[in-house]
Amino acid sequence: MSSDPVAYTTRRALEESDLAACFQVRKEVFVAEQHVPEDIEYDAHDATAVHVLAVAADGSALGTGRLLHGEAAAGRTGGDPTAGALGRLAVTRAARGLGVGAALVRAIEEEARALGLASVDLHAQTHALGFYERLGYRAYGPEFDDAGMPHRAMRRPL
Repeated sequence: MSSDPVAYTTRRALEESDLAACFQVRKEVFVAEQHVPEDIEYDAHDATAVHVLAVAADGSALGTGRLLHGEAAAGRTGGDPTAGALGRLAVTRAARGLGVGAALVRAIEEEARALGLASVDLHAQTHALGFYERLGYRAYGPEFDDAGMPHRAMRRPL
């Protein structure tokens, strides 16, 4: 096994093939690994969300995430129209530890800035709080259940 770092890029998923790759990563991580029911993993917000994709130099998908904004984000931002909602952040098992998750968060934040948003909210699985805190997010509110897993709301001003 090579110790060379994996080269990858992040980009907004605009092509159908990119969106299919995003959904495949989510299926692998959330449905197969975390046992999230498939019927709640994909929702109506997927049609209007900004999706980002991390792709290795060989073209394989390494991770994904999405940004909700406007009315679609209201339920996750307390109705704050200046906040976007980061969600569905997933990195394949093989790509974990390579910085892919952080790169995806930063790419989503850039998309939020481009939309004129002032902050990004997210609902983090509690085991991932430290990851998001290192990226500047701060937890608020009580712990809650989402898809059978404990979560906390977090926010980062842009």
